[in-house]
Amino acid sequence: MQIIKVPGINGLGKTQGCERAGNAILAMLNQIYSNEQGKPIDSRLLDLEEIHLDNFNLELTNDLIYKNAFQAFETRPKVVFLGGDHSISYSLGRGFLDYCQNSGKEPCLIVFDAHADCMKPADNKFPTHEEWLRALIGAGFPAESILLVGVRNSYKDEISFLSEKKIKMISMNQLLGDLQDTCDAIMEFSNAKELYVSIDIDVVDPAFAPATGYLEPGGLTSRQFIYLIQRINKIKNLKAVDIVEINEEKDKKFQDATIKLGAKILGEFL
Repeated sequence: MQIIKVPGINGLGKTQGCERAGNAILAMLNQIYSNEQGKPIDSRLLDLEEIHLDNFNLELTNDLIYKNAFQAFETRPKVVFLGGDHSISYSLGRGFLDYCQNSGKEPCLIVFDAHADCMKPADNKFPTHEEWLRALIGAGFPAESILLVGVRNSYKDEISFLSEKKIKMISMNQLLGDLQDTCDAIMEFSNAKELYVSIDIDVVDPAFAPATGYLEPGGLTSRQFIYLIQRINKIKNLKAVDIVEINEEKDKKFQDATIKLGAKILGEFL
């Protein structure tokens, strides 16, 4: 597995600090000696890379993210991307889509997020963290191959867009009704497809992940989410994961609780 730091932000000035999350998560990983499957973790042995970005040049940033992601998909069996805010998932997703089309595989995108991120783009070329998924669909990603999990606050326009595109969703109530059965449904959705999982840390309740941009109460506990991740990691066709929206700057006053959770999530994928 390769781990790629993607310190990209395009969050309307609200996500400054997320660009430092990758380094912070990897530093915190040094304190995790094994994951819950009993596999030892030695950060010195990790296959690490970083895409060096200029967040003041969005054209160059998006081009670099796309090219590096496409190459990683082509050459690595599994990749984890450490953001950054959720805007990076637009160019990562484009690279994933093109990789799937080139290799004759059917793409599948599962997004864990408190928000739909389907606002009308202010700039179709460089979508922000609030618009990336809508823009990715506009770029050709098949809406029927997208599953949104944990969304609990959407604008009216987003609700209309999701309904129009018939995007499948799993609500918080569905998740908590029977977590094990819901995991089965998530795994079934990705069956026989090439899977990309995008994780916005705000899918977790702010009591457990307070250092993020938009705090939405009523999310998953850290324990529930780790269980979900452990189940997803068993999917043989899991190709890629991104972990985004962890704000290293904000987390200082929370004793790095959000970064620790990010490191824990990463450790479960190793």
